[in-house]
Amino acid sequence: MKAILFVGHGSRDAEGNQEVREMVDSLTSRLTVPIVETCFLEFEAPSIRTGIATCVKRGATQVAVVPITLFAAGHAKLHIPAAIDAARLQYPQVQFDYGRPIGVHELALDILTSRVQDAGFDPSLAYDDTALLVIGRGSSDADANSDLFKVSRLLWERLKFKYVETAFIGVTAPLADEGIERCIRLGAKRVIVLPYFLFTGVLIKRMEAMMAEFALKYPDHSFVLADYFGFHPMLREILRDRAEEALMGEAKANCDMCQYRIEALKHADHHHHDHEHGHDHHHHDHNHDHHHHDHGHVHAHDHSHGHDHDHDHHDHTHNHDHTHNHDHAHDHSHDHAHNTSTKPAPEAGKGVPV
Repeated sequence: MKAILFVGHGSRDAEGNQEVREMVDSLTSRLTVPIVETCFLEFEAPSIRTGIATCVKRGATQVAVVPITLFAAGHAKLHIPAAIDAARLQYPQVQFDYGRPIGVHELALDILTSRVQDAGFDPSLAYDDTALLVIGRGSSDADANSDLFKVSRLLWERLKFKYVETAFIGVTAPLADEGIERCIRLGAKRVIVLPYFLFTGVLIKRMEAMMAEFALKYPDHSFVLADYFGFHPMLREILRDRAEEALMGEAKANCDMCQYRIEALKHADHHHHDHEHGHDHHHHDHNHDHHHHDHGHVHAHDHSHGHDHDHDHHDHTHNHDHTHNHDHAHDHSHDHAHNTSTKPAPEAGKGVPV
């Protein structure tokens, strides 16, 4: 008997967790399996360990574990695969298959385009005085951060905004206020802030508050906050596709056999501190709602959980011109649908992420 276990990130915000549940509920009738369950990585019950146990108790002999995450960072590369490894030992009679995060997906670009349109802008028109600022969660995983820059570039190729910039709500630079400042310095009179978030939560609500701050700081400019992904029908289609390909054993570039994760297992006894966490009752002492486990590709992880990571107040004094060429040799086949637009190359000095 087949089962699909969707794994949400989890939030301190109850509304965000409920949106995850409602999204999975809306998918159940569209899936071809008799068992569909939801679990969370942190802040909310049930934990992934409990979710797996529930599938097995319901009679599952094959479980597809599908992360509801935008990019592959620490959770997708390390913690979910570690939970699957433990489940394989605990339930040797059950087959476990691991699905992909959403990644850089053509339908995700369609969702973003529709959110821009919902905010009152025609995607077919040129807006020379308007910048589009794509804001993501932020991670300490360089691959995940670079994927957001790729999303921004693909949006620039698709839309007609003169400027499409990238920023993060926390963890890494450029932060949101730096992104706004860059848009204004490039000459934008109006900035559309486009959240690259699946569901609501603490960070989305913080972003809403920031809009008022931007309006006060830059009274001669206007700011529009577009909607996050939410219950977009195309998101349902993406998650259904990710679930079906996992069941068929066709998921590509997941980290079930990632060489970095395998190397990390050698050090598991040193820093594991039970990544199952018993999240049913687990509370982290972090002052934000982001991937606090986002370790990139296993670089000496120090999981000391007593810090107050209020990344929104980091004093980044770097020059965030972000023209780094991170030519990583990782072969993460994200199944990107390349845009073959014949749009002319931007003129010199145009503020476009590369």
